[in-house]
Amino acid sequence: MQNDKPDEPVRKFSAPGRTELAGNHTDHNHGKVLAASINLEVTAEVQKTNDNTVFFRSAGFPDVTVKLTDSNGNYDLKPKPEETGTTEALIRGIAAEMQKRGKKIGGFSANAVNKVMAGSGLSSSAALEILIAFIFDSLYCDSHRGDEKNNSANLSALELAQIGQIAENVHFGKPCGLMDQIACAAGGAIAIDFKDEKNPIVTKINFDPCACGYSLCVVNTGGSHADLTADYAAIPNEMKTVATFFGKSVLGELDKETVFSRAAEIRKQNGDRALLRALHFFDENERVDAMSQALIKTDNADSSAAKKEAFNSYLDLVNESGDSSWKLLQNVYSPCSPKNQGITTALSLTKEFIKKQKLRAIHPGACRVHGGGFAGTIQVYIPAESMDNYRASMEAVFGANCVTQLHIRPHGAIELV
Repeated sequence: MQNDKPDEPVRKFSAPGRTELAGNHTDHNHGKVLAASINLEVTAEVQKTNDNTVFFRSAGFPDVTVKLTDSNGNYDLKPKPEETGTTEALIRGIAAEMQKRGKKIGGFSANAVNKVMAGSGLSSSAALEILIAFIFDSLYCDSHRGDEKNNSANLSALELAQIGQIAENVHFGKPCGLMDQIACAAGGAIAIDFKDEKNPIVTKINFDPCACGYSLCVVNTGGSHADLTADYAAIPNEMKTVATFFGKSVLGELDKETVFSRAAEIRKQNGDRALLRALHFFDENERVDAMSQALIKTDNADSSAAKKEAFNSYLDLVNESGDSSWKLLQNVYSPCSPKNQGITTALSLTKEFIKKQKLRAIHPGACRVHGGGFAGTIQVYIPAESMDNYRASMEAVFGANCVTQLHIRPHGAIELV
């Protein structure tokens, strides 16, 4: 670790990755999402420095050095085209947004380990953004530290998320939504309503699938996201063309009945896929509400039978979400590469595995598309007693270590003591 201020203590920080539980491709049209932070995390040992330089070392990646000031000592925080798509861009962008909000910034040296697998759909980039923003806030904003669940005494979880999103949008050059950052910053399971995008409503929900007898996991089917930019962009764009048909900017300003009433005209003007994706948006929004209520009932159940019934309804809705993404949203494979259907194959094999289980006392399981889709991961709930057999069946097709079991982490960004 670089160190030009040896008297400063070494402190350790952590920020989690996240998993999307429901709300597949709804946030960008001001919809609803159910998500949770997970046990996979980015950790960093950090020491404050006095040179206005951030040195960031992460195992497996090149070292990063970002000077926050120019040769005259003035802050140099404007976006730099040559940094687009780099960690340097995120660090500079986060520093810029914090300064814009009146927060003090400065240098630090960090040695990090990122256990959120890149390309897994578990938001390694958002976890990194939240970690960096939390480090700046903890080192320079003179916050008195509360308990570990309170995040920063100066910046709320939502503010940390907004700072990370702006850095990714403006400096890094990726037009992401806000869901990933909020889920990483807030901790635990949360329902998010993006009707007011600048002030989303975030509701905490107690959720532990292990307590219900299930393993929550993701299956990495492989495949590259490099050539999928157009496929990803088409989803929000097509949804918004339906909104534009009614003189609105996003589907969140409409309701399903209004869209249904003009279905024939929408098909003619915008095509069938745009209409189907709009219908997915409305159905998925309703599912987020229903799934949130099912989890609340599970948590509040006064008997094992009531708990089982509530969680079974949740799992049924998980399957509905997966089917809607498959049939209406159509993000299980790229139409430009129909021979490559890892997501479709994983969903199909998982459904077969679930169907063949001989379990009488428990729901056999559920699966859905996870994250952006087209390539990457699916999300699965499997009875704990069947997890080893399920892992073996998936590894036989997609290779060793393709299955990652997840646990819900109850807190977002924290300082470790």
